[in-house]
Amino acid sequence: MRERDVLWSWPAAFAVATLLGLLSFAYYWLDDVVRGHPTPALEPLVEELTGYWGAVLLVPVGIRLARRYPPAPTPRILIHLIVLLALSAASTTWNWAARSLLFPALGLGRYDYGQMPLRYLMELPKGAILYVVILAFVVLLDRYRAAREKELRVAHLEAGLARAQLQNLSAQLQPHFLFNALNAVSSVMYEDVERADRMVASLSELLRASLRASRDQQIALAEELEVLERYLELMRARFGERLRVEVEVDDGVRGARVPAMLLQPIVENALKHGAPDPPEPARVVVRARRMEDRLVIEVRDNGPGLRGAAPIGAGVGLSNTAERLRALYGGAQSLEFDDAPGGGLIVRMTMPFRDSAVPAREEEAWSPSAS
Repeated sequence: MRERDVLWSWPAAFAVATLLGLLSFAYYWLDDVVRGHPTPALEPLVEELTGYWGAVLLVPVGIRLARRYPPAPTPRILIHLIVLLALSAASTTWNWAARSLLFPALGLGRYDYGQMPLRYLMELPKGAILYVVILAFVVLLDRYRAAREKELRVAHLEAGLARAQLQNLSAQLQPHFLFNALNAVSSVMYEDVERADRMVASLSELLRASLRASRDQQIALAEELEVLERYLELMRARFGERLRVEVEVDDGVRGARVPAMLLQPIVENALKHGAPDPPEPARVVVRARRMEDRLVIEVRDNGPGLRGAAPIGAGVGLSNTAERLRALYGGAQSLEFDDAPGGGLIVRMTMPFRDSAVPAREEEAWSPSAS
């Protein structure tokens, strides 16, 4: 990494150095005033500004070396000691040269920096403090950035795993659905060829709709209801007048995003396990409503209820639906089974209400929600 990775900017660095130089000048000049022997303000001003400006020139060198040779046991410690001595000497030399030029130019006379060998020794502790601060800052900053990059990599991996899991679940659902649909067609093929032909036509339309829906893991509820209607056309050809379906959707809910192919396996389960024997009608009621920030979808049948319903996980469709809800929404979803008043089973699904008119963020679309 280079210095600009630390948000290094030469204009900003010199501006900060100038500000620090002015503050340091004010401190030393006021100290002389308090002691009763003030010096001309220009002298300490030049001294402090040149000192901080020289530091700005040398700090990037310290940053580069701190990153190239992270503090560690010898021989790197020896490297940093040599660098410290070199930078301290360079800083002291800069101060002497800059002030020796500026003092006469500003009418302050010849600049006296004292005995130079002792001056180098005197400035060394201050240089050591600054160098250690730079080392600590660079090491801590790089470790923080490394931790953040690791977190981002882990997040991307988790998102990729969630995406792969959802795609795998969708891939499982399609063959399962197709197998059951073809099985339904075969059950009437030799009894009523015309009805079987209508079922094949409905199946073709349903496959087209499901393929369109499979491009996205989440679609609008209105589109999901259209896919369900294609499936119900297939089932009407099988059940005839016995099939009674009601769809009740509250205003403003049709635009909510739901997992693609969410309703079909639930309704299929209702017809397979919840339909009473002929000649009793097979009733299915699909309801969708919004409760604050939640979307609640219920599928009710008129079967035997929990006593005769297939438990969750008993079939590919139901277990697949449960896994997809968990993968998409984490702990912010639920899938429940209850006995309906008056008989039958209610499958109740809740999930966050997200309007399909509002673009979904990638992390919402793929990452499990916090429980």
